[in-house]
Amino acid sequence: MRRICAVFAAVVVGALFVAPVSAEPREYEIDPEHVSVGFLVHHLGLADTLGMFREVSGSFTYDRETQELSDVKIVVQTDSVFTNHEARDEHLRGPDFLNVKEYPTMTFTADEAEPTGDNTGKLHGELTMLGTTKPLTLDVTYEGGRKYPFGDGHYAIGISARGTLHRSDHGMTYAVEDDLVGDAVKLIIEFEAIRQPASD
Repeated sequence: MRRICAVFAAVVVGALFVAPVSAEPREYEIDPEHVSVGFLVHHLGLADTLGMFREVSGSFTYDRETQELSDVKIVVQTDSVFTNHEARDEHLRGPDFLNVKEYPTMTFTADEAEPTGDNTGKLHGELTMLGTTKPLTLDVTYEGGRKYPFGDGHYAIGISARGTLHRSDHGMTYAVEDDLVGDAVKLIIEFEAIRQPASD
C-alpha cells in the first residue's frame, strides 16, 4: 500500500510540474488584455517611481519541449506611458525623455535564448529606443501553460521577465548628471501569450 501511494504521489507531482509540450515550434501572440510592462526609476536619491506602458503588442515562436525561442518582437507605444501623475506623464512624453512625437514606439527583438533551468532562461536581444539600438538581456521565467476554461478555450502560456537598461545609452540624459532622475531603469514584464493555430 505504501508503494502504491508513493507511485501515485509521483504521478501527481509530475502532472503538476510538467507542462504540455508542443511537437514543434509554435507562434504565440501577446494577449493585449493580459500584459503589463512596468518600470522603476530612482528619483532624487530618495525612492523609486513606478510607471508602466498601457499599450503593448508582440509575438514570438516557442517550443516548450526544446526551450527554443525565436522571432521575438515586442512593440511598446511610448505615448501610453503612465505614472499616475498627469504633469509627470506629459514631461515623460516630451523631448527630455521619450520624445513620443518623433519616436512613437520602442521595440525589443531577440532570437537568442539561454536556458538556465527547467522554467528559466536569459533572453539576449536588442532594444530600440529614441532611434538607438542597444543590447538588452532579460531574465525570463516560464510560469506555465493551460487551455482557458472559458471564452474561446485558447491555449495560453504565462511569462515573467526582468531586466535593467541605462537610459543614457539611448541618448536620454535629462537629469542624469546631477542624479535627480536615475539612469538605471528596472523593467518588470508580465504577460500571457496565446498559441496561434498551427500552419499547414
